[in-house]
This record gives sequence, C-alpha cells and structure tokens, in this order.
Amino acid sequence: QVQLMESGGGLVQAGGSLRLSCAASGRTVSASTMAWFRQAPGEEREFVAAITGTGPRTYYADSVKGRCTISRENAKNAVYLEMNSLKPEDTAVYYCASRPAWGLSEWILQRTKYNAWGQGTQVTVSS
Repeated sequence: QVQLMESGGGLVQAGGSLRLSCAASGRTVSASTMAWFRQAPGEEREFVAAITGTGPRTYYADSVKGRCTISRENAKNAVYLEMNSLKPEDTAVYYCASRPAWGLSEWILQRTKYNAWGQGTQVTVSS
C-alpha cells in the first residue's frame, strides 16, 4: 500500500517562500513519477510539478515555472517542492501524488493517471 504524507504548508506573505515535503512509503520515489498538484477553493485540482524516476526529468506548470523547484531525496524516499516569490494566487491545498514510472510522457500532467495521493497541505499566501 502506497502512502504519501505532505508537510510544510502554512501562511506566508506574498514574495515569501515555502518548502513542501512528501514522505513516501510502499513505493520507491526513484522508481516512480512523483508530482505535486494543487486545488484552490471552487477550482479543479491542477498540475504543479513532477519529477520522473529515470533521468530524472522535471516538469512544471507555466504558472510556477521559474519560481518552484521539485526535487527528491532517495535516501529518505521523499520529494520536495521549493516555492519562491509566492503570490496570493498560489493559495491552495497542495497534494503529493505518485504513479508508476512507465507510461506516456503526457500522463505526467494528468491527475487521473496518478494512483496514490496524500491528504494535502494548505498553503495560504497573503497579499
């Protein structure tokens, strides 16, 4: 059974930074595609960033490109999302997600292709 647990969310002023963490069990992050999605109130859950098992390669939504960095630490079986220059529109619940490493590259951006999810961590950016 795959379990993902996020941490690191909180309240931050616009322009500030946060580092989200995702601790995984039941699946090796270095052999999986790991991603971050976010969901604002009344909105659909949207892709933020992903890191593949091999390579690894990283992918970012245009809205966070240049401000966010996804990384992983194999020894801790964990994935991180470093967020800088935060904006009020970044306010959302952030979810860690995982899927097997195989599959089409376009699946990386599709939330329906992930079969393990964490409970989410709230990020609130005040103006």
